[in-house]
Amino acid sequence: MPLATVSESRCFGGTQRVVTHLSEATGTSMRLAVYLPPAAAHGPVPALVFLSGLTCTEDNFTVKAGAQRYAAERGLILIVPDTSPRGEGVADDPAYDLGQGASFYVDATHAPWSRQFRMYSYIADELPELLAAELPVRPGALGICGHSMGGHGALVLALRRPDRFRSVSALAPICNPSAVPWGRKAFTAYLGDDEAAWREYDTFALLRRGARFPGPVLVDQGGADKFLTDQLRPETLTQACADTHQPLRMRMQPGHDHSYFFIASFIGDHIAHHADNLADNLAR
Repeated sequence: MPLATVSESRCFGGTQRVVTHLSEATGTSMRLAVYLPPAAAHGPVPALVFLSGLTCTEDNFTVKAGAQRYAAERGLILIVPDTSPRGEGVADDPAYDLGQGASFYVDATHAPWSRQFRMYSYIADELPELLAAELPVRPGALGICGHSMGGHGALVLALRRPDRFRSVSALAPICNPSAVPWGRKAFTAYLGDDEAAWREYDTFALLRRGARFPGPVLVDQGGADKFLTDQLRPETLTQACADTHQPLRMRMQPGHDHSYFFIASFIGDHIAHHADNLADNLAR
């Protein structure tokens, strides 16, 4: 379904838009923030999908991260989808970490979530095809990044679909969701009690069973993040990558927390990582 523009603003020589479309995967209207850099006016350019964390919409990263300046400099389209289906008739929960705003980027298999919570299929299949049809995205030059719950989603999607996503990075990702409270709660609700099904959406488990990304993974983690020990557990990712020879650049950032101040501090490095790796991928 074609993109419909909700808003449009000039930004660093390019255009920041919010658009909507009807999604076959979720059966709902989905919102996207789309930044088109100046270079996109002259032909197809690489693009980066950014997956946000718990409680976020397409606006949080777009408004707070300051990524457009870097994307304009490097000629990169930014795509920021909402974090879940929303609207009348869409399943929800009073808690912040389940339901609308908390999809965990899985394809739910249990009611009431299974009807619309199909965010894995939306990001892995529907969104790339939509972008190729509607925007000047260079073929074979799509990267993925995310924060927290979205960092989990980015790592899982890159490991499972390296045919779609040719570069990957994350900021404070949930690295082993099957073993932490956020992940166990969401996976039980969306996927049921069989923990074997959870492994399809767990970076640590995917690496252990042989999934690989054919390129370097960049991860930044704040050393003062209050979720570091009980929810994020970056040491599990470091160990799994070391054991399986998956290239990983894990950067612990002293004094930084889980907020968008942390994201804004390092998003320029992530934009550069994707621009460089997408260019290298196209050159091969």
